[in-house]
Formats: sequence, C-alpha cells, structure tokens
Amino acid sequence: MKFPPRQSPQLMGVAHYRGDAPKRVLSEVHPTPTNHFKAYTVRERSVRASNRESAEPAWLARTLTARFSFVFSKGLPSFAVWRASLLFVKPLAFPRFAPHAVYLRMPRLQRHSRQLAAILAVLLPAGSLFAQDGNFLKDLAAWRTAHTADLLKPDGWLSLVGLEWLQPGNNSVGTAPDNKIHLSKGSAHLAVLHLEGENVTLNPPAGGFPPDFLVAGAPAKPQSLRAEGNKDKFAPRMTIGTLNMYVIRRESRFALRIKDAQSPSITGFHGLKWYPPDENYRVIAKWIPYVPFKTITLATLVGTNYDQPVPGAAEFVLAGKTWRIEPVLEDPAVAKLFFIFRDTTGTTTTYGACRFLYTGFPTNGLDKPGELVLDFNRLENPPCAYTPYSTCPLPPPGNRLPIPLPVGEQRYHDLN
Repeated sequence: MKFPPRQSPQLMGVAHYRGDAPKRVLSEVHPTPTNHFKAYTVRERSVRASNRESAEPAWLARTLTARFSFVFSKGLPSFAVWRASLLFVKPLAFPRFAPHAVYLRMPRLQRHSRQLAAILAVLLPAGSLFAQDGNFLKDLAAWRTAHTADLLKPDGWLSLVGLEWLQPGNNSVGTAPDNKIHLSKGSAHLAVLHLEGENVTLNPPAGGFPPDFLVAGAPAKPQSLRAEGNKDKFAPRMTIGTLNMYVIRRESRFALRIKDAQSPSITGFHGLKWYPPDENYRVIAKWIPYVPFKTITLATLVGTNYDQPVPGAAEFVLAGKTWRIEPVLEDPAVAKLFFIFRDTTGTTTTYGACRFLYTGFPTNGLDKPGELVLDFNRLENPPCAYTPYSTCPLPPPGNRLPIPLPVGEQRYHDLN
C-alpha cells in the first residue's frame, strides 16, 4: 500500500483507502447504547483529502466540548471518558481526514497541544464529577427523608410534650389538677412515682392502676423503674393511649419524659428547612486516634453535666484553613461517631446552640490513623431545636468553629 507523495512524510499509522481513489476515510462517532458503558460505533464516509487542513483552535474547543457533552451527561467515569476520547480526538488534527486510529501531524500537534491539554484538563475529570454528583444528591435526599421520618415517629423527638423533674418522695401523675405531674390526656390519677435517693418506684394511685396502663407492654404493677441515662440507654416505657412515658437521669436528677404520638408538633408538621446541597462541604478528614481515649465533660441546656469518651480527633481543611474537631463515642457497641459543634451561621440561619453530625468509624478503626468522611450537608438540628422538653448537650470549646457552614438543616421555628 502506497501513500500519496505529499502526505506520506507527515503521517504516522496506516491510512485506509477505498480502492485506488485518492480519497481518505473520515470516521464519525455516534453514541449507541450497549450492554457495556455507552459504546461508540464508527460510521465512515469518503471525503477528499484536500480539505484536511481546516482545523483551528477555536474549532478544536467547540468540537471537543460538544462531543464530550454526551459522555458527561451520562455520568460515565473519567476512565471511560478517556477511552472514548481516543475516538473524539481524531478530527482535531485532521477535521476532514480521520482514519480509524488516531493520526496526528506532529507539527500541528505541537502548535495546538497547549489548547488541547487545557481543554482535556477541565473536561476529563468532569466525567467522574458528574457521576459523583448524581450519587451525592441521591444519597443526601435519602438521608433527609430518613431524618424527617425519625422525627415523625410516634416516639420521635417531635412527639415530646413534657419533661417533669421528680422531687424526693411521691410524685403523683394524671390529668386531675391535684397531681404534681399534670398530663393533657389519659387517666385522672394514673400512677405515683416515688423518688428516694437514686431509686424510682412505680406505685398505684388510691384507686389502682387503670386497666389500659401498660409498663413494657404488660399491665402495670408496682415495681422499681430503671432510668435512661448516659450509662443506661434504655428505660421501660409506660403507655396509656397515645402517651409514652419513661424516667430519665441527668447527673443526680431524675425526670419523667412524656411523649405523645399525636402531639401538636407531629399533627401540625410542615417540613424542615435545608440549605441547598454543596459537595464542597463534603470533606475527607484525617483521623488522629487517642490511645487511650480521653474523657470530656459536656454541659447541657438544662444546666447539668456529664462525661463522655473521646476516641480521637478529625482534622480537615476548609475555607483555606486546617481545623480539628472531636467526636464523642455514645455507645461503643454502635459504629457511629457523634460530633457536637457550632459555626457562625448559628447567629443568623441555624439553631444557635449547636448542630449535630453523625458519621461512621474511620477507615482503619478508632485506634489507628486513617480517614473519615465529614459531610456537613448532613448537619442536623438537636432535639432542643424542636421542643423545650429535651436536654441537649452543648459543643465543647474546640468544636466551636469561627467560620460559617451554610449547609445542612436550618432553624426549625423560622419555618413552623
């Protein structure tokens, strides 16, 4: 096979002919779905070789951008984009002449290499970026839906209707005005909670327990009640109708927490308010383990304090600076870290006391250096943002960031 005299010194590769006619084959790329990623077929047509010199940098940019747009719109990974680009690059040096393989005139490649490199540097990474955007938004939407559903559960935070601190001795409970703890519904005289030292006992009222009053799913009877606190994560539930009650402990204080599956906050719920998603606030943090764990004392909105273990710190870069925040480990049996912190949006658009962020464990566990994903788009309000009947922890001093984090959940009562 012979090359035409004026072209053979400048070509690298093998040209394709149709018979003996002095015509080159131009390959055009057309997307066609297959079982693999979006494959590309080649349609050939004959053109005259004399038109092959019409490439210009502006034309290169327009052509490459247009032909990559299909790939990006399908969210293909950057590797697939690069493979597909082998077909797209063909018309760049020879817009009127492009055989099956990539043939570039070396002088022309040198003249336009900078423009081509700049275009590829911007467009090639975008293939993976578009794919991440789709998953990021989908996962965030699913998380927001689950977060809202948790709040609206019959025993979720929006069901809180009361927090009554117990006094030493007898604490009568019911709807009648002579009770120390007043209920909005239920029985006139439901029960008597007796507090002595660190023990809370459930006793019947003068007329006995109502028949529909249950404790841990069984008919109520006199018994000692376990309190839900920092060490004991569960207390038996006392229920009557839509009411759900249990004893909690904060330091040396005990209280009766009251929930209603038909609370005004649930029946009148109008949704949550969020900042727009921003993937720039999803960062990879360096995990710095503490061996052994250290202990910090957290203050609460109700004036109590409690100790929590801190397994390490997360160090990350945001707004051009390096920050370090510390999570607490609420339950060693659950692979979840709990970050309590505040940023400067607390003075304008987010709940002023703090916001919460829950994450999984670092890549190499708690006791080894590793990495940790901090997605601040998943910042959520603490229970005290919805109801005055909660006992929220406040952020430790090191977790009070002097920068805004305009992502995640905004103030609830600005909306409702």
